[in-house]
Amino acid sequence: MFRKNKQPKVGSKTAAAKASAPPPPNRDEELLKRYNNVPREKPTAPPPESPNAIVFHCQLAHGSPTGFISGFSNSQQLYERIAATYDFPVSEILFCTLNTHKVDMKCLLGGQIGLEDFIFAHKKGRPKEVELVKSDDALGLTITDNGAGYAFIKRIKEGSIVDKIPHIQVGDHIERLDGQNMVGKRHFEVAKILKEITKGSTFTIRLVEPLKSGFSNIGVKSKKGMKSNYGSGRETLRFKADGKAEIEERDDVMDAGLEKINTILENFLGINDSELASQIWEQAQGKENSMDFAEAIDNSDLEEFGFTDDLIIEIWGAITDARAGR
Repeated sequence: MFRKNKQPKVGSKTAAAKASAPPPPNRDEELLKRYNNVPREKPTAPPPESPNAIVFHCQLAHGSPTGFISGFSNSQQLYERIAATYDFPVSEILFCTLNTHKVDMKCLLGGQIGLEDFIFAHKKGRPKEVELVKSDDALGLTITDNGAGYAFIKRIKEGSIVDKIPHIQVGDHIERLDGQNMVGKRHFEVAKILKEITKGSTFTIRLVEPLKSGFSNIGVKSKKGMKSNYGSGRETLRFKADGKAEIEERDDVMDAGLEKINTILENFLGINDSELASQIWEQAQGKENSMDFAEAIDNSDLEEFGFTDDLIIEIWGAITDARAGR
């Protein structure tokens, strides 16, 4: 397969239409309609007994009363709703985890939320600066971002340069590199800058760690007796590339494919992003060979990443393996 290598570029756009005589809506469509029609005002009371809207429970990870969040279709809107509920600037939110207040990257909110998931928002905490020497080609960092301009550390490779520095931890937001502002940059841009630092050179990294509670008794609410009429627990609200949210049944084949795609992204680019992996999976739908898949990538918002032929082939292999149950 031959494709013209493309340099990453910034920006791309998308849209949708509806039929003149739609079929009777199914249950999921009704739920989604109710969800998207929830008023955008700040929630001041618990959700009503009847399931007139999809409402998610939320707390601040360092401790807070429970809030009720609704009316969002992407990560940025979710952060805005949380910030409005707790009355602080949206720029204070680093990321969210699901069903745990801990900085657990296995529970990081990505491109979907289970309808019974409990959201924990992690706010900015203490800033810190670390000077280090790049004594090896790789620092041992895997970078992700929150979809709203903050890149942060998702994984630290055992035995790596960074692993030996206790002040650098998983969950830390990378704010500056040698004075260069990283706020607003995507994870792949930050990873590229780190990779291009010359071996043997000394550089300074400014980090912002998640706010810590100092308490150990804050945890997810019990699901026993939970008021939920939204299904089996396998249903999720999935964020789509076109900016919409759809209710879907959890797909085990897709989940396996996303895990494989993320592993490849980490190996090739040093990033891990479930929402990006989900967008890549969507582009593979209906495609039967790597050429059609590559063309779909090049004609989508994903073109900005400048994926190489080798990376496309690896990802296509992972997708076909997942489809075949391998």
